[in-house]
Amino acid sequence: MKKILFGAMLWILAMVVPMSAMADVDVHVSIPLPPPFLFSVPPPAVVIPGTYVYGFPDVQADIFFYNGWWWRPWEGRWYRSKNYNSGWAHYPRVPSFYGRVPQHWRHDYHAHHWKGHPWDYQPIPHDRIQNNWKRWEKNKHWERQNNWGVRDMKFQPPSPRVHAERFSPRHSREEIRAKHASSRQVEPSREGKAKSHEKHVKGNKHPQGDKHEGRHDRGEQQRSDRR
Repeated sequence: MKKILFGAMLWILAMVVPMSAMADVDVHVSIPLPPPFLFSVPPPAVVIPGTYVYGFPDVQADIFFYNGWWWRPWEGRWYRSKNYNSGWAHYPRVPSFYGRVPQHWRHDYHAHHWKGHPWDYQPIPHDRIQNNWKRWEKNKHWERQNNWGVRDMKFQPPSPRVHAERFSPRHSREEIRAKHASSRQVEPSREGKAKSHEKHVKGNKHPQGDKHEGRHDRGEQQRSDRR
């Protein structure tokens, strides 16, 4: 009997101890961060024609500057940072501006041609970009100055998707809903206008109707008295 009880206790301990040990294990799934660049100062950049995306053609790894952020793909993921050499954080999707960056833009850079047109690009120091990118985009600097340095080429207006990084998708949807709601409040529907007009007309007719109705009742009463 004692052997049975002892065996049962060992079996219970064998079941409980592994479960408690597993409960104490803290599982973390971390996304690896890209290694820092080996240059102390980024080399000059060029603005990608037709956009306000700045690329660094003399850097082997892809790195871009757009909308106040530094961007880079690494091992199938995208990362961004406010500093070119630190603070990189995983970005959960492909940034929208990347859709307007041609795959072989570096080849056009070395050939001094953009889609068959001469490309007289201007190297831009990275500190100048950081200090002026917002003002340049607001004032359409590259269109007005020299058409991005591309001769005799007409560019289409930038797609709204290029500016999608300024707001999160949730924020954009909330703004759209608020805009539609305010438009509904400012302009009532035709049905509401018709009902309001009908109510106004009826309100104006009621006093006259009561007056005529009173005269009719008094005439009936006089005729009955005469009888």
